[in-house]
Amino acid sequence: MANRKFTAVLNKKIESGKVMNALAHMTAGLVGNSQKIDEMGVIDYADKDGGPHIASKHPFIILKADNSNKIRTLREAAREKGVEFASFTQAMTVGTWEEQMAASTATTESDLEYYGICLFGEKSVVEELTKKFSIWN
Repeated sequence: MANRKFTAVLNKKIESGKVMNALAHMTAGLVGNSQKIDEMGVIDYADKDGGPHIASKHPFIILKADNSNKIRTLREAAREKGVEFASFTQAMTVGTWEEQMAASTATTESDLEYYGICLFGEKSVVEELTKKFSIWN
């Protein structure tokens, strides 16, 4: 199971505070909805005093995309390969979560602006899907 990896690809055109918020929501959604939670390698890196420091033992890489369409294409490729993912769109930024759901439901996929996508899967598959993206800086 050590051959797994998390990778997020974020839209570089989105303001940093908004895209970091999207990253947090996507990560929580991915982990919370995963059918492979046992593969995610969540462990307690307890300190000497017994204080918990919960994190995954797998790499988590953050990359950048030039625009929303690059993320859209990656999302479809991840679906085709069976890679678990969570994505975040502009429709998920308006008002309450109920208003966000309504905005999402009212928007066709092709009209969604993607802020990012978070993937988890077999390292080689995730790397193949994300090889065209560069490190977030």
